Amino acid sequence: MDVQPAPAPLLIACALGIEHLALRTGDRGGAGGPVAFLRTGMGPRAAERSVTGRLAGPALTGAAVVATGFCAGLAPGMHPGDLVVAEETRDPHGAVPCVRTDLLVKELARLLPGRTVHTGPLTGSDHVVRGPERSDLLATGAIAVDMESAATLLSAVRTGERPVAAVRVVVDAPEHELVRIGTVRGGITAFRVLRSILPAFFEWHRSLLLPRR
Repeated sequence: MDVQPAPAPLLIACALGIEHLALRTGDRGGAGGPVAFLRTGMGPRAAERSVTGRLAGPALTGAAVVATGFCAGLAPGMHPGDLVVAEETRDPHGAVPCVRTDLLVKELARLLPGRTVHTGPLTGSDHVVRGPERSDLLATGAIAVDMESAATLLSAVRTGERPVAAVRVVVDAPEHELVRIGTVRGGITAFRVLRSILPAFFEWHRSLLLPRR
């Protein structure tokens, strides 16, 4: 009798404690294989160090990786609670294309009807982006910015060939800047949205385990 190999696991990485709380308390049913969660800490260096270390172990050999959490929207008209599905992540160290973004967009629209899903490049920064700096980043073609996604995916693919994706929830935007996450309505909205999106990651992961026609 042929023994089927175990399905490759899924690693879901976020930076902040509040993001990790949202994911831990979200709907974790329906996973198509082993799932691990990683809180990397804030900033690109912390993300690089945490992701590289976690993927070095045999338990996550070949794991698919999703970077998630909150982000800053760059385009006028974005609102807290909007979703960003990255077509690629980029920072000064390189760009990483994301896999099966079409499926993620479809699943997020199904899970959260009425929520706007934006697609495009997600850029990385080593600091919190405020004010006029948003316009400079928007001019590069990016639609959103965060501090960890680019470092997370670049570190992931450097450890070995694997599918990667980045999905972020807008917590502030040009017309809706926040001082602290969770202290105003926009932050609470983003937290609730983040709690709701795990099934989309699981469906994305399950699609990777199926033979392509």
